[in-house]
Amino acid sequence: MKPLQQNGIFGLVRRSLVLFLPVVLLSPPPPSVASLRHFRSTAATMSNSHSPPVVKKVEHKMELFGDVRIDNYYWLRDDSRKNSDVISYLQQENAYTELVMSGTKQVEEQIYAEIRGRIKEDDISVPERKGSYYYYERTLQGKEYVQYCRRFVPRGEESLSVHDTMPTGPGAPPEHVILDENVKAQNQSYYSIGAFEVSPNNKLVAYAEDTKGDEIYTVYIIDAETGASVGKPLVGVTSYLNWAGDDALVYITMDEILRPDKAWLHKLGTEQSTDTCLYHEKDDMFSLDLQATESKKYLFIASESKFTRFNFYLDVSRPQDGIVVLTPRVDGVDTFPSHRGNHFFIRRRSAEIFNSEVVACPLDNTSATEVILPHRESVKIQDIQLFLNHIVVFEREDGLPKIVVYSLPDIGEPLKSLEGGRAVDFTDATYSVYLSDSEFSSSILRFCYSSMRTPPSTYDYDMKTGVSILKKVEAVLGGFDITKYVTERKWATALDGTKVPLSIAYRKDLVKLDGSDPLLLYGYGSYEACVDPSFKGSRISLLDRGFIYVIAHIRGGGEMGRQWYENGKLMKKKNTFTDFIASAEYLIENKYCSKEKLCINGRSAGGLLIGAVLNMRPDLFKAAVAGVPFVDVLTTMLDPTIPLTTSEWEEWGDPRKEEFYFYMKSYSPVDNVKAQDYPDILVTAGLNDPRVLYSEPAKFVAKLRDMKTDHNLLLFKCELGAGHFSKSGRFEKLQEDAFTYAFILKSVNMIPALGN
Repeated sequence: MKPLQQNGIFGLVRRSLVLFLPVVLLSPPPPSVASLRHFRSTAATMSNSHSPPVVKKVEHKMELFGDVRIDNYYWLRDDSRKNSDVISYLQQENAYTELVMSGTKQVEEQIYAEIRGRIKEDDISVPERKGSYYYYERTLQGKEYVQYCRRFVPRGEESLSVHDTMPTGPGAPPEHVILDENVKAQNQSYYSIGAFEVSPNNKLVAYAEDTKGDEIYTVYIIDAETGASVGKPLVGVTSYLNWAGDDALVYITMDEILRPDKAWLHKLGTEQSTDTCLYHEKDDMFSLDLQATESKKYLFIASESKFTRFNFYLDVSRPQDGIVVLTPRVDGVDTFPSHRGNHFFIRRRSAEIFNSEVVACPLDNTSATEVILPHRESVKIQDIQLFLNHIVVFEREDGLPKIVVYSLPDIGEPLKSLEGGRAVDFTDATYSVYLSDSEFSSSILRFCYSSMRTPPSTYDYDMKTGVSILKKVEAVLGGFDITKYVTERKWATALDGTKVPLSIAYRKDLVKLDGSDPLLLYGYGSYEACVDPSFKGSRISLLDRGFIYVIAHIRGGGEMGRQWYENGKLMKKKNTFTDFIASAEYLIENKYCSKEKLCINGRSAGGLLIGAVLNMRPDLFKAAVAGVPFVDVLTTMLDPTIPLTTSEWEEWGDPRKEEFYFYMKSYSPVDNVKAQDYPDILVTAGLNDPRVLYSEPAKFVAKLRDMKTDHNLLLFKCELGAGHFSKSGRFEKLQEDAFTYAFILKSVNMIPALGN
């Protein structure tokens, strides 16, 4: 599924977010003392037998188009998450995993200490100036979660510039903690804030809270100074949330299958039951999205499927007037609007203009669109960001992201085609860059840059002069030296001759590049998601042990443009898998590794990738990690009662149609497990996962245990108090990385002897 895009200090902006297969998510209470005792006794029992759990078989027959499938593990799906047999089985799997990995505990703890030791635990984000305040997040020594803070901008401060710095220390305006997640997370096994929105007048804050990992939120409104509650919470909502003026909110709710389907206007001080429904999307192929313009004058409510998106706008100065159609629904046309002055600016995509164009139209005549940046076959327009006097275009060319800045005429002057754009220069061979929130009325663009060897670096870029000022480099402690690491870009050749880009990183003083080095290959390849190579501090623990790390930018993703995505979905989905296999073969042929040292990793839809290639070429890999994997493709996509199955038919195909049925069956991992040798495998899941039902990986593991012919590792770890994104604390997540790396090291025989 498409990852959330960090945008700005407070909150997550979901740009073109694809929701991936949510499921019914009634979560159980925290494990009781009795269940914990059962878990420990199960582990003790297994320590005597050293045998993996054996799950019972209950035949479940499914027939369509004359084809009969038998699913002996269908019973593992329990939407209530309370079935004692299911919970017991998951606990047994966890206990077995703990037992098998007990010999690597010392290494796991060492890796965890390394990873955590690279973090500056007490730190702040780069302050973001909004009106009369600087806003930022603070982390504290030893604390899992962040504080949301602000300070006044000193009186008489000049207008915003790239040299703007928040005063601290004696004489500076004092820091005010608006909200401390560490306090809110007390007594919670999971805690996540999905939106944190400050009102236009800076007096109030609305935030969306999830305490289960099921991505069903409660919105609280508080006084930004005192923290006092304002009105009653909004319950059962999504994290799509924006202010409509200083005394109203717009938010989105979901239907019974967790499809965002209704947009609401809430007036502060009134009951949620009296809120006005602004729009109800009844087509179950479509879901709602909510965006605020950079000018803060309009909100856009969008309804989107996988290849169609249309929009309404709401004037935040008159929210009581309701919404107005901006771009009508036209099948196969995507539109993403924004606003400046007396024009709406729209990024528009269709089958013919597949890499998008930018058009503009007057506010009072939205059908009179004029192209200001035309479609180009070799350049994908991924996003735009508007300022008072500039437009920033976020592009992709040859698989790499680009930022191009254009000047705009004064508001009221006629718009012209964009010409003479200035591109921002980047240094690494392969890298990641994303736009951050910036002050609309300024000429300062903020962006964050990183690569697999360059820590996240936040820049302020003066669009008038072209001057970039580095505002902050994320501290990496523990003696990290960027000069020791190398990033490369190579191209593998797919079965049909297509060139597949690879991003590669390693430590140059440790690798031999003679085929003997261990290597971890990562892939995703779905939903047009761009997996740009960015920095991850925990990955250094692999690179410092001589690993090579590679990302395969396979079809189904969006790195090489819209057609790269189109050629890796529906009836071309297998290109995703064969691209990954071709990438692995390229790495072996070019002496980056050997089969005996090649490990692979993927998550969610990337977990589908891992499951598929394991069935297709199990001989090619030494170890595989499949995180919350979407592996029961056919059964899930045949059940329209499972949340969002219907909207996913445009991504994978509708298996109620014979052509799609047999094509999807030919790669669905659960349906293609066979009696053959498999490499070492680690599979993870989250019991409360609303995107990939925990029973999918559970069934995959059970069937593998029953059918595989080897004695290699097969471990299953299910977090019983988390969802799709696993544990919520920042250090808890590091523990998971350490565990995964310990599994990989164990598989390639790189666990040192005790005492060594």
